[in-house]
Amino acid sequence: MLMFDLHCHSLFSDGELIPSELVTRVEVMGYKAIAITDHVDSSNLDFIIPRLIKVAKDINRYSPTKLIPGVELTHVHPDLIAPLAKEARHLGAAILICHGETIMEPVCPGTNRAAIEAGIDILAHPGLISDEDVKLAARNGIFLEISGRKGHSFTNGHVAKLAKVHGAKLIINSDAHAPEDFMSAERARKVGLGAGLKSEEVESIYEVAWNWICPLI
Repeated sequence: MLMFDLHCHSLFSDGELIPSELVTRVEVMGYKAIAITDHVDSSNLDFIIPRLIKVAKDINRYSPTKLIPGVELTHVHPDLIAPLAKEARHLGAAILICHGETIMEPVCPGTNRAAIEAGIDILAHPGLISDEDVKLAARNGIFLEISGRKGHSFTNGHVAKLAKVHGAKLIINSDAHAPEDFMSAERARKVGLGAGLKSEEVESIYEVAWNWICPLI
């Protein structure tokens, strides 16, 4: 199974590592690509994206593990998600994540729907997402995240079940903040199995996502 991760954080937000060390850590684990998607709102979006783009150009000249610059819109009011998503795209974010309605944090109700309607790429840890929102994500081609992060992972089974019912795309991410958070292929497989997926479904998730990110790297 090709290994990559499209949701992790550097010290530009609340992660522990600078981008160069982060990529080195996953390079030795055999990763093909990694997306740094630091937490942003209107206070820092224009600061983080240009710096991730700059360091990605440097890293990608030498590393076999390709760095994809992205952001995670986090704890912003649902009415702000669409304009901030548009600004992030304009600034050059290659992957756009929105911090979904995890049961572990006081995320504003309506965030899942607003993010899906805004055309983000990945809805992170969407919690007890509704059938209606999963149907809309399926129509809009948005990935719903199966999270490897403690706490956020509590609703993985719910997300996987509804995604399978309604044909929504899934993605398995670590939401890594520290070196120990990055998943081996075996650990990622177990996260998928723990969400109620079959082994072949986990393989398919990675194949679909890899085909999607190939043009980005």
